[in-house]
Amino acid sequence: MHAYRMQQLIVERHKDDVINVSQRNSMYQTIQRLLRDGLLEVESTERTENRPERTTYQITELGRSALERWLREMLSAPADDYPEFPAALAFLPSITVAEAIEALAERVSTLEARLSALQQEQAYGRTFLAPVFLVESDYQEKLLAAELEYVRSLVLDLRSARITWP
Repeated sequence: MHAYRMQQLIVERHKDDVINVSQRNSMYQTIQRLLRDGLLEVESTERTENRPERTTYQITELGRSALERWLREMLSAPADDYPEFPAALAFLPSITVAEAIEALAERVSTLEARLSALQQEQAYGRTFLAPVFLVESDYQEKLLAAELEYVRSLVLDLRSARITWP
């Protein structure tokens, strides 16, 4: 398929929750790297009426092998991620307890909204998708629910002064 359609499908299928395609230019840059490395190839180029020229791509055998190797590696070995939230928690005493409670309460609201939206998307997806196409959403739901539970607990600990600082 062509780049614009790839981006559309990623968004339509809510894969943009796990793949950042907000900038179409980055999609084209990625395609150029894949072409350069022999992982994709041009299938066809066509122009319809007054529309711009569209190039359709397909994965190569080398690309398929690289994809399979990457998937096996990513699935089998946890990566060292450095998300911002744990870093912010490490510096929690840099603000007042009241400020921390306020900020974390906002986070609870945001997490609740995200979790609700994700659950609605999953319910809709289950009406026409096989479960295998929703596994990353299931994973995200579990992570969001765990984070929400933790942050709620932390807010309670801060409000009850079980956790405090000078």
